[in-house]
Amino acid sequence: MSLKISLFGITRDIVGTSVIELPAPAPATVGELLAEMRRQYPALGELRSCAVAVNNEYAAHDQPLHTVDEIALIPPVAGG
Repeated sequence: MSLKISLFGITRDIVGTSVIELPAPAPATVGELLAEMRRQYPALGELRSCAVAVNNEYAAHDQPLHTVDEIALIPPVAGG
């Protein structure tokens, strides 16, 4: 199972591209995905927060992932 992840803002800058694909065996849950992304790109772990959207909905860490899911890494947003 491989997963395609869209990246935005600072997450895109850290990874260096707007879309990445994690090959099999890919993480099975949102929490595992975040851990794998932070392992591959340690600067992601320095972000104050980082959310994951699955099929256009914010996802909990225990949500299962499937190859057909639209996955996005949502960086923290600051306003002022």
